[in-house]
Amino acid sequence: MIKIKVNAHEKKEIINKNIYGHFSEHLGRCIYGGIWVGKDSPIPNTDGMRNDVIEALRDIKIPVLRWPGGCFADEYNWMDGIGPYEKRPTMINTHWGGVTENNHFGTHEFLQFCDLIGAKPYINGNVGSGTVREMQQWVEYMTFDGKSPMADLRRENGREEPWKVDFFGIGNESWGCGGNMLAEYYADEYRRYQTYVRNFGDNKIYKIACGPSVDDYNWTDVLMKKAGKLMDGLSLHYYTLPGDWTVKGSAVDFGEEEWFITLKKTLFMDELIVKHKEIMDRYDPEKKVGLIVDEWGSWYDTEPGENPGFLHQQNTLRDALIAGINLNIFNNHCDRVQMANIAQLVNVLQAVILTEGEKMLLTPTYHVFKMYTVHMDAQLLETEVENAEYAYNNEKIPQINVSSSIDSEGKIHISICNLNPNQEAEIDCELDGFSGKKVTGKMVSAEQVNSKNTFENPEEISITSFQNATIKEGHLIATLPAKSVVVLEVE
Repeated sequence: MIKIKVNAHEKKEIINKNIYGHFSEHLGRCIYGGIWVGKDSPIPNTDGMRNDVIEALRDIKIPVLRWPGGCFADEYNWMDGIGPYEKRPTMINTHWGGVTENNHFGTHEFLQFCDLIGAKPYINGNVGSGTVREMQQWVEYMTFDGKSPMADLRRENGREEPWKVDFFGIGNESWGCGGNMLAEYYADEYRRYQTYVRNFGDNKIYKIACGPSVDDYNWTDVLMKKAGKLMDGLSLHYYTLPGDWTVKGSAVDFGEEEWFITLKKTLFMDELIVKHKEIMDRYDPEKKVGLIVDEWGSWYDTEPGENPGFLHQQNTLRDALIAGINLNIFNNHCDRVQMANIAQLVNVLQAVILTEGEKMLLTPTYHVFKMYTVHMDAQLLETEVENAEYAYNNEKIPQINVSSSIDSEGKIHISICNLNPNQEAEIDCELDGFSGKKVTGKMVSAEQVNSKNTFENPEEISITSFQNATIKEGHLIATLPAKSVVVLEVE
């Protein structure tokens, strides 16, 4: 029996709903074919953007969407993506597949798409190959309400009112594809570029500095020391790979060994956040700077027959567990983690949606995000676990992974991932300081570790009702199926 104690007396920080954010890059079929099909497409669309995708994203209440990259951001000139389509220059996407893009999806289209799905925009600026002036003009174009060259250009292109731009990233992966910079050099560049990311009118931009790759703790230390007072957020990138960057492993052809390795690597996110938080706390004990995990998720070998630069992969039950574990970790660190953006939205890496022509399907990852919406802007509760172990080949990891919160209506939600693919998890959860009378639940699980949704069978994995839970004398008793993600509601 695994014992959990949810302490309703210990209400902690608010779980920022932006932890449930997403990322859309000009990569493979994420934008073109995934979001944008063009105004003349036979696929039902709103001004060129797919109606089925819009509806599905509204349903999981996406709070924030990052664009245009990723590595693509640091070779993107925003002026190529405005004005009449026939006058927009094409460009080569040198990072992702070497394809030529027509720039039909640009600033106006992205900001309209955010409006359509109800998300706040998070725009990533070009530090790697762009200039300070380009970045300054982009912000002015989008957000200035008075008379100026950029505001007048926006009006000429059909938008009278400025947009509200909530988040702006100053460069992306500047330690790698964004310029191969040293931490000290980027810190100076950040200080310079961010100066010109101005607040016009009542638009207040949350400035995000390029943070570390995985466990580069020196990068975090240098950035916080040299530029911490000039930033609102610091990013962190970490992907879960079963293998290495040469052979990452298959998205669908795997057994328990790959399952175990992948989930063990997913749990490493907790250690990363703890150690980066410790550094940030030294320079920012008041936690004014948010940790922004704006690229995370699984990364496997590209599906056979696909352009390897398109990073298209299937999505299985394993990815549902990866999503649930990471989101629990972010919830539990919501004192510092203020946003996260899974990579990526459609057709790329750990996508929540896959499309093929006019067809669309929802992945197991999508269903986890939908179940976890109950945590958005809820208050984290202190949760203690006396865990069991899941052992494989002389290695061990915790069997379950948990977070819990209480919402504005006084309902407690407990999200639990059972990492063991072979064994149920018997739970005895003490509800300290909360007299729960009723419990209901939802679940994502499947028969096989590599079960997946396909266009031929799009409902292989979906959200099902979980009924194997009762409340007795202040304790919640439940038996979770093997390899499952369960969200319980107590009222």
